[in-house]
Amino acid sequence: MATPAEQPVSRTIPVANAVSEGYRRYVLGLLVVVYILNFVDRQILTILTEDIRKEMALNDTLIGLLTGSAFALFYTFMGIPIARWADRGTRRTIIALALTVWSAMTAITGLAQSFAQLALARIGVGIGEAGGSPPAHSILSDLFPPERRGTALSIYSLGIPLGGGIGALLGGQLGMHYGWRAAFMIVGVPGVLIALLLRATVAEPKREVVGKSSGEGESIGEVLRFMGKLPSFRHMALGASMHALYGYGAANWVPAFLIRSHHMTKDSVGKWLFATSLTLGVLGTFLGGFITDRVSKRDPSWYLRVPAIASGMALPFAFAFYLWNDTATALLLSVPGLLLGGVYLGPTFAMTQTLVKPQMRALASSILLFIINLIGLGLGPLLVGWISDLLRPSVGDDSLRYALLIVVIGGGSWATLQYVLASRTLAVDLDAKHR
Repeated sequence: MATPAEQPVSRTIPVANAVSEGYRRYVLGLLVVVYILNFVDRQILTILTEDIRKEMALNDTLIGLLTGSAFALFYTFMGIPIARWADRGTRRTIIALALTVWSAMTAITGLAQSFAQLALARIGVGIGEAGGSPPAHSILSDLFPPERRGTALSIYSLGIPLGGGIGALLGGQLGMHYGWRAAFMIVGVPGVLIALLLRATVAEPKREVVGKSSGEGESIGEVLRFMGKLPSFRHMALGASMHALYGYGAANWVPAFLIRSHHMTKDSVGKWLFATSLTLGVLGTFLGGFITDRVSKRDPSWYLRVPAIASGMALPFAFAFYLWNDTATALLLSVPGLLLGGVYLGPTFAMTQTLVKPQMRALASSILLFIINLIGLGLGPLLVGWISDLLRPSVGDDSLRYALLIVVIGGGSWATLQYVLASRTLAVDLDAKHR
């Protein structure tokens, strides 16, 4: 018989928290609300960029810096130390603090009088939002078992289309009636109230443990080395980054494209984005995890094949959407892309959590988000704006049309290839978790 000293220091717990199903759903629902506010605060800027651009006489490159790089650099670089904190500290408190910070900085955006002040405000929003998803992913992975994790994280990811749609609607309505400054101030208020509710009603779940004891965590170097040795993670992260590059590029510039090339009003664009995000965006994001959880029971590589299939299927419709001149037909052609665009989210987040040891989860999520957002959010909007400015002398207001076409088709093709490559080594990499 082994002596106490020879006993393993930890154990694997399939479902670490003996809590009711109702409580799991409550926590998931509240974290979805937090994520909705995250994307409301992002999307409202994109629907108001034409007003800001004209008032401050900015070109498309500067708008790309404002909507992408200024936010993304601090969002990504702050995410890793905050996630390290989350792997050791109280995750519910971290999320509540982060929500308070980014909501306050969103309100402050409405006070900006120059491009520099706008950029500083967006940097503040990025720093706050860095503390949102990594601890949330970790909490949900402790509350839900692996076979339900893809669905749970897809439901959490509904915050992206829901927040994007609500932000577009509010931005269009508030901007039209009260101006862009008031719009930012108004949407910043609810976050502080939700932060108080989350801190008061969500208990810190016990952590599932493999390897080290709970609360000990792994160093950043250990997690980076572990994840860097997994080819499937490297391909998946690059695929998700390319998806984010064209996704954020499109999300941040399609409102301006519809206003310039199709002469839609910001109010009508806001209503269209609201309607499509709350239907097509929500359905596609949910189905990505729901379907993948079911088809991958015998073969987990479907967690990566499904995003590859969805990305590839969307490409011809994106090509037609950006080139079609008739507005009604173009909007109809956007439907498949809007439905398929969020499919990759749940499977990608779930597989990241499954590939690593439980005490690495928040940090692993942050590393994935670091890569995705540094490349996708940091470069996507900027790249579209830069190409648009290059093309403007030759094609005028249609420069944004062709800039979007180049980035979306190029990024979507690359993302499809990377997910296919990731699926080929997944089975071997999953075994590395237990070595």
